[in-house]
Amino acid sequence: MSGPRPQILLTNDDGILSPGLWAAAASLSKLGFVTVTAPREQSSGAGRSLPNTSDGIIQEQQVQVNGQEWTVYSVGGTPAQTVLHGVLEVMKRKPDLVVSGINYGENVATGVTISGTVGAALEAASLDIPAMAISLEAAAEYHLTYSEEVSFLVAAVFAERIARLLLEKKFPPDVDLLKVDVPSDATVDTPWQLTRVSRQRYYEPLAPTRDSWAERAIVGYRDAGQLDREPENTDVYVLRKKRMVSVSPLSLDLTSRVDFVELDRLMRS
Repeated sequence: MSGPRPQILLTNDDGILSPGLWAAAASLSKLGFVTVTAPREQSSGAGRSLPNTSDGIIQEQQVQVNGQEWTVYSVGGTPAQTVLHGVLEVMKRKPDLVVSGINYGENVATGVTISGTVGAALEAASLDIPAMAISLEAAAEYHLTYSEEVSFLVAAVFAERIARLLLEKKFPPDVDLLKVDVPSDATVDTPWQLTRVSRQRYYEPLAPTRDSWAERAIVGYRDAGQLDREPENTDVYVLRKKRMVSVSPLSLDLTSRVDFVELDRLMRS
């Protein structure tokens, strides 16, 4: 890359203190100037939501990244809102790239519309900014933690590699963002493959355990990914069965790929 150093906006959905965020920050700083705006609180499962109950308060914080002190910004809001605050208020100009992650736990199959990691990247894409959402496969017990048992070093290498492609290549118009999922046992030599998003329900919802509906509770989940009859080109199969890095090109166009003539005939018959 020649010319001015690229401006990269980095966020996540695990919160400003997540080790995955700082592994990505260290890696992406090799490519350009990284500005971090991330949720003040854990915000997994926020999707692309923009709730008006968020306070939008932006606070400067000082953190150590690779032995250097960084000024970063925690935001009282969802991952998608941190992108908006980062682009509209914090940065001096529109970023060349937005990266969301690295997330504790894979974001595959139909869960992509729930993921705050993917939601932040979708928000960036809607602003016509190249974007990537990157996640690391991890057991559900780690998803809402900052556990140091999970190493993000290899995933950070892939964050840098795919980010470089987004900065250097001109992608087709319908590729609005890239969703990257890294196996837990990946090495820097693990190959990657372009994938489709699986149609299966990868995480199974669990009913709360409580004595009364008046008690506070949330719907839980557990890993329910299935490989039987799963097409070999999906994010689930490539990640779980082939143990390769899954790279899914996503589009903001959610229109069904149905034949409109046939569908119109069906609806009018």
